[in-house]
Amino acid sequence: MAAGPASAVDGAPRDAPLVVWSWSFYDWANSAFGTLVATFIYATYFTQAMAPDEVIGTTWWSRAVAVSGILTALVAPILGTAADQAGAHKRFLATTTIVCITMTALLAFVPPSLPNAAILALVLYVIADLSFEVGYVFYNAFLPAIASPARIGRVSGYGWGLGYVGGLLCMGIALVGFVRPDVPWFGLSTDEGFNVRATNLLVAVWFGVFSLPLFFFVPERRLGPMRVDVRGAFRDLGQAFRAVSRYREIVKFLLARLVFNDGLVTVFAFGGIYAAGTFGMTLSEVIAFGVVLNVTSGLGAFAFGFLDDRIGGKKTIMITLVALSVATALAVWAPNRAWFWAAGILIGIFVGPNQSASRSLMGRFVPERQQAEFFGFFAFSGKVTSFAGPFLLGTVTSLAGSQRAGVATVLLFFLVGGILMATVDETRGIKAAQAG
Repeated sequence: MAAGPASAVDGAPRDAPLVVWSWSFYDWANSAFGTLVATFIYATYFTQAMAPDEVIGTTWWSRAVAVSGILTALVAPILGTAADQAGAHKRFLATTTIVCITMTALLAFVPPSLPNAAILALVLYVIADLSFEVGYVFYNAFLPAIASPARIGRVSGYGWGLGYVGGLLCMGIALVGFVRPDVPWFGLSTDEGFNVRATNLLVAVWFGVFSLPLFFFVPERRLGPMRVDVRGAFRDLGQAFRAVSRYREIVKFLLARLVFNDGLVTVFAFGGIYAAGTFGMTLSEVIAFGVVLNVTSGLGAFAFGFLDDRIGGKKTIMITLVALSVATALAVWAPNRAWFWAAGILIGIFVGPNQSASRSLMGRFVPERQQAEFFGFFAFSGKVTSFAGPFLLGTVTSLAGSQRAGVATVLLFFLVGGILMATVDETRGIKAAQAG
């Protein structure tokens, strides 16, 4: 079995405030990418400025999201196993962080007038998004090592809550300083929307600066040199798959997450696009919409973190899936912006707790010595079919010529995922991990 960080790493006790908050601030750091680049500002800019029209732009963007998801599913378990082998989660995380920051910054310098600009932008985005998603494997692997079982739900909630607040603040800065002013900060040109593309530079700096506390203050038990032993990684993965019958609740949970997370991926990728294309929101209005969603998501993640520790991860996830199904149906039906805003706020309240409770439940289920490896499977479940939601939305949008028809497909993923989630036995899963 591959080894990972001990429950008290290098003598640092679980629930140590400096360690917990330093770890949580990585969520604050990287959420700028998810909020500004992947969801609201750059995704919307791409469909409006880089593509022939918004329907084609939506289709192209959906293909990029799908490619990133497939690649993440392929490499996450292998790299997670390699990180466990060496006890080098920090160095793997540093590598993915640097790649994501670099590719994000380069997006700022791809104007629409550049030959093959859309293709180049999508390639850079796929690499950035792949690094962003794979980084979560190593980041999440620290959770069960730094948080006690009694507090793992709220610690996960701290991270997600800070992430939404960080994304909110970064987007507010982008709105005030880059997008809305007649003369953007630093005298940035507005030609070909450079002031909008420059928000990618803001994201790169934000991500780099606020990720530093994790690397300085979260300890790690090193086991060996950093290397990617592909043969050894596949061997360990094979052993894990052969032993998976010992962790049946993990399998059932990951299968459910494989489905309902497709719905979340699609919401994140197309929320801003849908707001602009169907309800005629301007980029500034889309940003304001994103600000409100981040506020509600952050509050929801914080509040439900405590509920998670009281009632368990499964019940918390089930509550969120019911609410997300109702909100999605409302977003599809919404006859005007007011109703769409109501749907968006409801989504915001429950999307953060869904992600936070999924991470904490996985943290309760993982055997201690295989944290990154099993969180690699967690990433695998979140991405192996993540192309399905964006692909289905893009296909239905293209065939029907309607974004409403495309967004309606999201409801299917929440409903089926909820049915599968109902079969998970949380108590049995925790006992299996403790015996592992």
